[in-house]
Amino acid sequence: MIRLPAPDGGTRKYTPRTEPLAVSGGGALVSRTVFSAAHVVADPYADTTPDSPAAVDWDATLAFRRHLWSQGLGVAEAMDTAQRGMGLDWSGAAELIRRSAAEAEAVGGLIACGVGTDQLTGPTDLAGVRKAYEEQLALVEETGSQAILMASRALAATATGPEDYLDLYGHLLRQASEPVILHWLGPMFDPALAGYWGSADLDTATETFLDVIAAHPDKVDGIKVSLLDAGREVALRRRLPEGVRCYTGDDFHYPELIAGDDQGFSHALLGIFDPLAPLAADAVRTLDTGDVEGFRATLDPTVALSRHLFRTPTRFYKTGVVLLAWLAGHQDHFTMVGGLQSARSLPHLARAYELADGLGLFPDPALAEARMRSLLTVYGVPQ
Repeated sequence: MIRLPAPDGGTRKYTPRTEPLAVSGGGALVSRTVFSAAHVVADPYADTTPDSPAAVDWDATLAFRRHLWSQGLGVAEAMDTAQRGMGLDWSGAAELIRRSAAEAEAVGGLIACGVGTDQLTGPTDLAGVRKAYEEQLALVEETGSQAILMASRALAATATGPEDYLDLYGHLLRQASEPVILHWLGPMFDPALAGYWGSADLDTATETFLDVIAAHPDKVDGIKVSLLDAGREVALRRRLPEGVRCYTGDDFHYPELIAGDDQGFSHALLGIFDPLAPLAADAVRTLDTGDVEGFRATLDPTVALSRHLFRTPTRFYKTGVVLLAWLAGHQDHFTMVGGLQSARSLPHLARAYELADGLGLFPDPALAEARMRSLLTVYGVPQ
């Protein structure tokens, strides 16, 4: 039994489960391409401040990527789950990309890496945005990784309308040596991206997005959509050129979007698959056999945890992700680059623990309980 914070400000008793959920494991996933956007593990011994460059525990960070690959998932590297732009600057992201790409090559793991403009630290113009994108694209391609063209805060601040997006993305797609994944991250994940694609109206923005793809379908492997709007994603998915895939980034509706309908389905590139990796992979293997009901039966119960972790303000979901990695034994501490372990309240963290434990996500429930108990004690919750 463990005491967790109660809604009335007191405490309540919770009895953790004693056994983890049994998953079958197995080889590569067949029916869907599935990426997990992966978090970084901070170095807890580094003498840093929230404004310091990120101090990363590289051994633990790469070990976690090997864990994802061992489940059959791909790694989406240096994305927002890795605290890109929220503690991890371009210098740190570049090192992360180099190290992870080398590790992927060594183990035969699938990897795609984020290309952005976060080396820009002040006002710029469109030429500066293009140059920044080009620098990052060159680095990712040099490592042999697939590129994910991420939404750019600098472009959102600089562009004057849809034409600027069409011109810049057209230039980058022509320059890319291999097909890329285009990333549309909504303002719920990053408020600085409001009005992306040249309009705050999502219908208008969608048309510009589709125009970019239609002009260069041979250079677009797929799109990653993170708008938390299942209906909009399905409508967009149905309008993609043949051969261009949709990778859902919807951490609220992923089971139904991956399962799909009689007109198609989404692949996946999800932050929630960081803590859900073994269970998510098991569900997709079930889907590989044609058992849609079994897939949904496995994955649907995880949505409550995902909605909790990604609740407003959504951009702080990383705190819950790292908490669960610590509780699951993937790292030895609950510390984050930029000090973001403080970005969620104790009741929020306690509920994340309870939901994850209920799903059987912790390989060693006793370890998770002991670690959660230690965190609660630091916060002054009597045990």
